[in-house]
Amino acid sequence: MSAPLLEAIGVRKQFPGVLALDNVSCRLGRGEVLAVVGENGAGKSTLMKVIAGVYQPDGGEVRLNGVPVWFPTPLAAMNAGVSLIHQELNLAENLSVLDNLFLGREPTVGGPLKLLDRKSCTAVGGRLLERVGLPAAYLFRTVGELPPGQKQLVEIARALGLDAKLLIMDEPTSSLTQKETDRLYEVIDALKAAGVSVMYISHRLAEIKRCCDRAVVLRDGKNAGELAKADITHDNLVRLMVGRDLKSFFPRTHRADGGKTVLSVRDLRYAGGPSHAVSFDLKAGEVLGMAGLVGAGRTELSEAIFGLRPIVGGEVTLNGQPLRIRRPNDAVRAGILLVPEDRRLNGLVLQEGVGFNLSLPNLSRLTTAAVVRPKDEAAMHAESIRSLRVKTPTAAQTVGLLSGGNQQKVVFGKWLARGPKVLVLDEPTRGVDVGAKTEIYTLIDELAGRGVAVWMITSDMEELLGVSDRVVVMHEGRLAGELPREKVSEEAVMRLATGGA
Repeated sequence: MSAPLLEAIGVRKQFPGVLALDNVSCRLGRGEVLAVVGENGAGKSTLMKVIAGVYQPDGGEVRLNGVPVWFPTPLAAMNAGVSLIHQELNLAENLSVLDNLFLGREPTVGGPLKLLDRKSCTAVGGRLLERVGLPAAYLFRTVGELPPGQKQLVEIARALGLDAKLLIMDEPTSSLTQKETDRLYEVIDALKAAGVSVMYISHRLAEIKRCCDRAVVLRDGKNAGELAKADITHDNLVRLMVGRDLKSFFPRTHRADGGKTVLSVRDLRYAGGPSHAVSFDLKAGEVLGMAGLVGAGRTELSEAIFGLRPIVGGEVTLNGQPLRIRRPNDAVRAGILLVPEDRRLNGLVLQEGVGFNLSLPNLSRLTTAAVVRPKDEAAMHAESIRSLRVKTPTAAQTVGLLSGGNQQKVVFGKWLARGPKVLVLDEPTRGVDVGAKTEIYTLIDELAGRGVAVWMITSDMEELLGVSDRVVVMHEGRLAGELPREKVSEEAVMRLATGGA
């Protein structure tokens, strides 16, 4: 490896009741892309924030170009060439790209009047956008109008404008399409060739193999191991992340055997949807995978059947009985339950406790004369936390403070307490670490084994192939085709998803 640009040596960080980093070390060469991998709570983000000046270490040291550094603020780190690009991008969406590139450090002319040097901004900004593959004309577009992938590139361009030598990217592809992700890979390759170093946090193991030179794995706030590029495989990463071999990443103890049809959708059309109708069936004990490119209409279809979008034509039947769904409460009462794509926005009340969230859709079962029965509620909380292995100190813990995987388990828990007939899962493991993914796959398998009909919408090809009993593929709002398990392959799915036969 080239001479280290950055070294973290024995870094320790303590929070009240939690030792987040315990003697963690890593090093990063110039022009190297280093993956930092681990389950939620392993210490990845804490380490990145220590390096970027968001947190100050309680022990150990950080060296830049061989010299010990201490960054009291993120601005101090940026001035030294270290920029952290958060998963939730830090852009002013109401301002132009040009304004965002120079916000807080605008070049000026005119002596004491300090007038904005618009000409200099435009020239430098155009060169920065060129480095990340965006046309200079984008300087005058409002950031809020851009798709997520282009916003990500603007964030990178802004960091390069600060002469960043080290970019820290936290889950940079979590909200990107595959095309945007591929473009980001190209930008990372170009930055690497220009001598810029990248620390890359991701739960997506395939992309770590694609763009990283090495991987450092953390577990429980400690170094768990390191892998050279040739050794970066799914199994090796998982083994270091969870501390054990996973005999089966996708457990399948149930066997879908052509059970009775639970949910039947015929000629369905919904407000704001495509003109052509959609029809499909879902059977008891089956995991039906639904694939498609971003914008194919998968989420919109699930929202219509859950009552979030008005149905304007066709029929939905449950166990052979016609079902009129006008609002989510109609679907919930019928036993059709949705785990939404964005759990933080649509699945949880983040500022409330775990128990509050578990109780909310189950109050009718926990109350007598509109008064909650405390013993029954506490028993339900305890059972959900135990059976789903939710890592929380108590049921009163604020759910927004849990890891992504544990938040997702709470979303599952609130619905499982109602005994679902049909469970709709929209991107069920997005932003979830590999250990929690395995637990969610095991849960899906158990539910199918108990006869629950599971409809799983996913963009994760590995997940689609590993979990589904049958796959239907959407293209531009219509069902483009159906694949039995023995004929499901990445090539077959992508052919249908792109409009092929």
